[in-house]
Amino acid sequence: MKANEGKIIYINGPVIKGSQMEEFKMREMVLVGEDKLIAEVISIDDAIGTIQVYEETEGIELGETVYGLGVPLSLKLGPGLIGSIFDGIGRPLERIDQMNADFIPNGIGLLSIDLDKKWDVAFKPSLGDVLAAGDIYATILESGLVEHRLMMPPALSGTVAFIAENGSHGANEVVMKITDAFGITHDIRMYQEWPVRKARPSKHRMKISKPLVTGQRVFDCFFPIAKGGTAAIPGGFGTGKTMTQHQLAKWSDADIIVYIGCGERGNEMTDVLEEFPKLIDPKSGKAIMERTVLIANTSNMPVAAREASIYTGITIAEYYRDMGYHVAIMADSTSRWAEALREISGRLEEMPAEEGYPAYLPYRLAEFYERAGYVTTLNDQEGSITVIGAVSPAGGDFSEPVTENTKRYVNAFLALDRKLAYSRHYPAINWLTSYSGYVKMLGDWYVTNVGEDALVMRNNAMKLLQEESKLLDIVQLVGEDVLPDSQRLVLEISRILKTGILQQNAFHKDDSFVPIAKQFSMLKVVLHLYDRAKACSELGIQISRIKDTELFERVVKMKYSIPNDYKETIDALIRDIDGYYDALMSEYE
Repeated sequence: MKANEGKIIYINGPVIKGSQMEEFKMREMVLVGEDKLIAEVISIDDAIGTIQVYEETEGIELGETVYGLGVPLSLKLGPGLIGSIFDGIGRPLERIDQMNADFIPNGIGLLSIDLDKKWDVAFKPSLGDVLAAGDIYATILESGLVEHRLMMPPALSGTVAFIAENGSHGANEVVMKITDAFGITHDIRMYQEWPVRKARPSKHRMKISKPLVTGQRVFDCFFPIAKGGTAAIPGGFGTGKTMTQHQLAKWSDADIIVYIGCGERGNEMTDVLEEFPKLIDPKSGKAIMERTVLIANTSNMPVAAREASIYTGITIAEYYRDMGYHVAIMADSTSRWAEALREISGRLEEMPAEEGYPAYLPYRLAEFYERAGYVTTLNDQEGSITVIGAVSPAGGDFSEPVTENTKRYVNAFLALDRKLAYSRHYPAINWLTSYSGYVKMLGDWYVTNVGEDALVMRNNAMKLLQEESKLLDIVQLVGEDVLPDSQRLVLEISRILKTGILQQNAFHKDDSFVPIAKQFSMLKVVLHLYDRAKACSELGIQISRIKDTELFERVVKMKYSIPNDYKETIDALIRDIDGYYDALMSEYE
């Protein structure tokens, strides 16, 4: 019996136990049975090892062999990732599709990027140059939007002993040789292998100071997401989690998008896979897939692969972050990932915690979100990973364990509301239950890039919306007519804020994406309307005169009527507001 082989003695779905496994290591990747199913060692008790299998275990028999590979579950990171679609453990679906199978076949091995594909490579160093860990030694135009920067492995530095010539090379070729401080020569290929559960190193973390500009008013104006930050988008069925993430993927100013479809329904992932290749990047006019990596792990795929999918996605994100890119991850949804944890934990007969989830659920969530951040890379570039995780609480109950624990580790909580969604208010972000801890952190950026009064306007608008919520409780009891005109005015302006600012049309050419300067100009118009109307109300002018239907309607519809090169049109609208109220006040003076 070889030291790296064991025998199957127990099978329970994706959980298998093997004997004679005392020489195996924790998190070691193994091949199970005659079909060589990909799996991972998750516990060792004397000679008994417990394994979670990333493929269907149907047909596996007791007594079959477990083959140790000596390495943890790892990804090959190199050119060819951008524009590709992978399963939960990083196997390209395009290559699997060439096998003419309706579903992913068992025993196909850990496929990776195409190592034989030729790329046009431009090398930077010369013989004798000294390279440090993480240094960029070559560049490849991976797509029309992404320059792939080949980097030294994070743990290797030394002198260039051989360097290939510029031109066409395959990822599996030795393109450089490095002699380290001990005189050992290392072959360098155009890809790196990295364990998915281990965070890639950086030089140091930087203070968060820049927003992820999304073009969506409810985020940029009210609940900003920071580059290098974390956000959760919880919501029940049909509230628009996936569509909101699509908008963020399409319009945010991240350089690269990694979209993880984790345990979602097959038809929903089909929509993503069909829609994304058709989307056009608004900044460049090129296909958005030229800066996107998709990971598709549907609900009918093995649960162990679902559990690994978010680590696969964030490892790819860290690789591009290390090149100096700003990466945004859309994880849809972490609830399905937590359900996979719960199923595996149950088969392991672990003691369940709240609602059957394992006791280590908070730790695993923290471990995932902690890999976000704004960093200085090993090659002294600035890079970031922004993690935006959708949460799907059963019945929309935000008190369930996944939502509650996610709230502990994210700084932006963007709660979707079923009532808003069913009333066709999109994005259906509830402005009363949502919050962003990045408002103060990004204050200097807003002052420099938008205006000194940007956050003051934001806070004033939020006060109006909060006051409206209190007034609506009274209105439901006694009706709106009994309120004084000053409070009825708050209700009217809040309706404009909700309809004209917070609501956004993803299918309108000007409203789908709005520059951040225009967003605050629109907010300024609404607040200016309120200030002028309030001054009239204080003079005793009746609300029926103050509320000019045509003028109020123009303010609501400015999101459609005013183009994104808006300046003169916005100023004209403010002049019309001033003209109307100046004339009204002159009648009463």
